[in-house]
Amino acid sequence: MDEDKFNLTVRKFLKEVGVTSQREIEKAVRDAIADGRLNGAETLEAKMTLEVPALSLKHHTHGHIELG
Repeated sequence: MDEDKFNLTVRKFLKEVGVTSQREIEKAVRDAIADGRLNGAETLEAKMTLEVPALSLKHHTHGHIELG
């Protein structure tokens, strides 16, 4: 295995996940505030699941996102 290539592609994948996830969360929060579903002071529960089927890997992460 090429450790450098492996490390680089894992980091690239995680960066893409992070950037696109942040965009999606920000858009959903703005839409929810505009629609009146949120007031902008909530703390939201967040869950993320990472799956790599070829490895039978399923990793769950839980956290909170504070709006105000």
